[in-house]
Amino acid sequence: MTIKAIIFDVDGTLADTEDGHRKSFNKAFAESGLDWNWDVALYDKLLKVTGGKERIKFFLSDFLPSFTKPTDFDGFVKNLHALKTVHYTTMLREGSIPLRPGIKQLIEETHAAGITLAIATTTTPENVSALLEVALGKDWARYFTANGCGDIVPHKKPAPDIYFWVLEKMGIAANECIALEDSNNGLRSALAANIKTFVTINQYTHTQDFTGAAAVLDDLSDLPNFYRLAGIQLAKASK
Repeated sequence: MTIKAIIFDVDGTLADTEDGHRKSFNKAFAESGLDWNWDVALYDKLLKVTGGKERIKFFLSDFLPSFTKPTDFDGFVKNLHALKTVHYTTMLREGSIPLRPGIKQLIEETHAAGITLAIATTTTPENVSALLEVALGKDWARYFTANGCGDIVPHKKPAPDIYFWVLEKMGIAANECIALEDSNNGLRSALAANIKTFVTINQYTHTQDFTGAAAVLDDLSDLPNFYRLAGIQLAKASK
C-alpha cells in the first residue's frame, strides 16, 4: 500500500530537545524560589510521564512527597510550566536545538512529493512553533496538514488520543500512514491507533522496549534506507 502520510512526534524525534526541557525546568524552579534540581538521571525517570505539567506532578508525588502543596496546586503547576516554556522557547529561537539528522530533508522531500505530513505531540504549540520557525522558516506550518499539540486531547501518550485526532483531521486511514517516534510511550500511542511506527532512539530512550516497532534506528541520516524500510517512493507519492 502506498504511504499517504507521515505523522511526527516532536521532542526527541524532530530534535534532541529533552535536555533543553530539563535545563528550562531547572531555571523555572530557581526563578520561583524552589531548590529543586532535575539532573540527567532523575529526568530520565521523570520522562516515563508525558506532558510537562504532568511531569511536575509526578515528581512531587513520587520523588518529593513531603512538599506542602499550595491551595491552588493546579495554578502553581501551570505557572511553573509557563515559566519553563519561556526559557525553553528562548533556547529554541536562539537556534540552540537543531533538528536531528535527516529530518529537514525528509520533511521537504516528502512534502514536495505530495505526502501529507502531520504532528502528534504532547509538547505545547509554542514549543513546536519556536523549534520549526528556526529550522523551516516562519511559514513552517505550510508543511503540515494537522498540528496536534499539547492539551488538545484529554489523554496524553501512551493513550492514542492525539493520533486519532490527527487521523481525523487528515482524513486518512491509519493503515495508509506511518509514525515517527523516539520513546516507548510514543510507540505505544501510535500502535494503539493502528499506525505502523518507526523509532529513532536518543540518549534518554535507547534502553527502552520498542517491541512492535517497524524498525528502530539511531537516526535518519541514511534517508534512502528509511524510504526503503517505510515503503516510501517519492516519485510516485500522491495524496
